[in-house]
Amino acid sequence: MNVLFLTMAKINSIDERGIYTDLLREFINNKYDIYIVSPVERKHKKKTSLIKKDKVQILNVKTFNIQKTNIIEKGIGTLAIEYQYLKAIKKHFSDVKFDLILYSTPPITFSKVISYIKKRDNAYAYLLLKDIFPQNAVDLKLIKKDGFLHKMFLKKEQRLYQLSNTIGCMSEANKQYVLKHNPTIKASKVEVNPNSIFPIEVEEKTEEFKKSIRKKHSIPENKKVFIYGGNLGQPQGIDFLLKTMEVVKNKNVFFLIVGSGTEYPKVLNWFQSNTPQNAKLLPYLDKKDYDDLVSVCDIGLIFLHKNFTIPNFPSRLLSYLEMKLPVLAATDVNTDIGKVIENNNCGYWVESGDVKAMLIAVDKIISNEQQCNNMKENGWQLLKKEYHVSKSFKLINKKLEDV
Repeated sequence: MNVLFLTMAKINSIDERGIYTDLLREFINNKYDIYIVSPVERKHKKKTSLIKKDKVQILNVKTFNIQKTNIIEKGIGTLAIEYQYLKAIKKHFSDVKFDLILYSTPPITFSKVISYIKKRDNAYAYLLLKDIFPQNAVDLKLIKKDGFLHKMFLKKEQRLYQLSNTIGCMSEANKQYVLKHNPTIKASKVEVNPNSIFPIEVEEKTEEFKKSIRKKHSIPENKKVFIYGGNLGQPQGIDFLLKTMEVVKNKNVFFLIVGSGTEYPKVLNWFQSNTPQNAKLLPYLDKKDYDDLVSVCDIGLIFLHKNFTIPNFPSRLLSYLEMKLPVLAATDVNTDIGKVIENNNCGYWVESGDVKAMLIAVDKIISNEQQCNNMKENGWQLLKKEYHVSKSFKLINKKLEDV
């Protein structure tokens, strides 16, 4: 059977680790052939190309710049991508009959591609809902509520939901949000299909290794290191991250910020202006260096903007659970990631912007060594039970078997 996977994420190899590549490898392990359509942005100065290896073909389609660029080009690129993808698919995959179309949000602008393949091949369309757009842009005041752009994107969102045979949501709160705000959608076509990976248990690092990595990055050996790794953008509510580093005066705590994104210059400016002794900023690292760094830290940080009305569920949680780090999350009140963390006793949650609650949570998470060790193991068990890629695969595969 053949799977067509449409994504805005840049995929160079099926061997990469991540929520999409791990899932696609699970399909391969279950005798599927995989066809990936992924963007190569114009800033990379490369033409559309096709990579073939065993049971995988990766079609890298030349697009406009769509990641980490200005909002105008991002908007144009997001609107144009379905035409660019459709043209490339017709050229390179014209003789392939697809059984399943798998795609994620963002973007919400794949409707023409999905409609074409569904009609041509009678394929099953499964949406992995990772982002609820355009409401997230309204929450962040990037577009005006009920304005022209908002109404246009709402129509595209509704069309995408209509075309999808099944909508897989990241969490129960995600699912309930979709059903509440889209009353025309049948409840039977919406299910919880969370972010998932193939967990690999990391061996306990030696003290020599920990010392060498901390020394390499000038991180104190004798402090509890809170790491924030990943995108530094508006959705993350960076202001509260900066405020947290400013107000936490505990001498045993050190903050490590690693990543890139549209808010990186703001974070860099804060570091240059404040020259904090309890924090360090590092730019984007390759995966091995980043994983080595995370493995010698003590607590993982998750931040989301306080204005979100949609229930985001950052996949960053999975990497922390895999590394057996207790998690401290500061988010809006609509996401259920905090409930998941606290109900499974693998960390703490505070409402974004609540300085007093953050100070209490920081003190709690570093003051009880035994509790921290329990949280590490609880997080690892949660990852294997709820966020294993086999669970996501079985949900999707069952839909195909039932057709």
